[in-house]
Amino acid sequence: MEAIIHGLVLAFGLILPLGVQNVFVFSQGATQSKLIRALPATFTAAVCDTFLILLAVFGLSTIVLQFEWLRISLMIAGIMFLVYMGYVIWRSKPAANESKSALPSRQQIIFALSVSLLNPHAILDTVGVIGTSALKYVGKEQVFFTIACITVSWIWFFGLTVAGSIMKKVDSTGGLMNIFNKFSALFIWGTAIYLLIGLT
Repeated sequence: MEAIIHGLVLAFGLILPLGVQNVFVFSQGATQSKLIRALPATFTAAVCDTFLILLAVFGLSTIVLQFEWLRISLMIAGIMFLVYMGYVIWRSKPAANESKSALPSRQQIIFALSVSLLNPHAILDTVGVIGTSALKYVGKEQVFFTIACITVSWIWFFGLTVAGSIMKKVDSTGGLMNIFNKFSALFIWGTAIYLLIGLT
């Protein structure tokens, strides 16, 4: 029970803050014409998180944290991607007819893969925090801890998609979503600057 509670609380604490991954999943719920059309992004983000959690628990954290060049390479790739992602979100123009600006399934999957696997914060949090915390447990307890973390991830991303879909119904003109996109782009660029400062 301790391992399950620890996994639930830790995973929720890591995934709760506004980040590129969360912004993208939420925006798909808000821009797709139907909720089911946003599921490719939701599933991809959740599967990527599951993949990272499993890698972290099985010892990847030790490898990544031991090699400075690997950490720096990861950060540089992430910074470049965040700048690009901020540009895309800033330029997007939600309208009353969201289906015109909504991403098709293939692009959703590609973007979700990118914001999940090229996001330094997501990887370092998962590898550094969850991977390290998992070392406290062995056997069944470690399995329960891992399942708890993964469960939170799946529930959270589906919840974000539903929340985006609800906002779309409230914001029929797309005005609120446009403000949200601008704020999100500024946040993403701010994250890129913060990471860049950390490299100097």
